[in-house]
Amino acid sequence: MRPVVVVLGVILLLAGAVWALQGAGYLLGSFMSNDPTWLWIGIVTALAGVGIVAFGVRTGRVAKSS
Repeated sequence: MRPVVVVLGVILLLAGAVWALQGAGYLLGSFMSNDPTWLWIGIVTALAGVGIVAFGVRTGRVAKSS
């Protein structure tokens, strides 16, 4: 596991979730509230974060050969 890559992925995942919730109208008080554009930007960002986390976890594993 590469901790820096995983942390970056988690940050992207959280930011994407916040943007998606704002775009969907669940988090109010921003210019992004109730704007479908931010819903889709958030979904794409969150999915990218999940992919980066998965990449960071998988690349750190080294197969042991006997």
